[in-house]
Amino acid sequence: MLFPHDLPDADVQHLPGWLPTDAADALLPALQAELPWEVHRIRMFGNWVDSPRLSCWIGDPQARYRYSGAEFVPLPWPPRLQVLRERLQAQGIGAFNSVLVNRYRNGGDYMGWHSDDEPELGSSPLIASLSLGSARRFLLRRRDDPARKAEFLLGHGDLLLMGGSTQRFYQHALPKMARVQGERINLTFRWIQPR
Repeated sequence: MLFPHDLPDADVQHLPGWLPTDAADALLPALQAELPWEVHRIRMFGNWVDSPRLSCWIGDPQARYRYSGAEFVPLPWPPRLQVLRERLQAQGIGAFNSVLVNRYRNGGDYMGWHSDDEPELGSSPLIASLSLGSARRFLLRRRDDPARKAEFLLGHGDLLLMGGSTQRFYQHALPKMARVQGERINLTFRWIQPR
């Protein structure tokens, strides 16, 4: 479904069930077991803190990424994620040289309000976000009018595309959901401009 037209300057598409259920069911436990998960340290309000989720940064060797005061050097592509990258490209969705994989262990893990607007992403980045596991709320709000919001419930196998000027005009977040006990893994494919 296309993003509501009453929120201008956004180019967002929600593709429910983009990854078939059997493929999503196989991929979730494989990633849980095979990726070298770590707690990234990020800078918030002048202090270094543990991020409230587990993460893994994967990509081509030149896809180094700076986020919240830290630099991330990518790990090589595992075959399972290389297949997903090739599928995104074959369907004409976009070319990607990296993926940030976040693991939300339960509803207490979250992602605060932010935009993916780091210089390495360019002025109009395309982010392809694949969700696996427990459904979670995904929120968007306009930077200059935070009361203007949209919400998606992203489920197992759903793909969310954010492109154009979305990152320039909007922030997004994955809030806590106390009732969610299951895990969610989110893969955000992106193109990092080599330095």
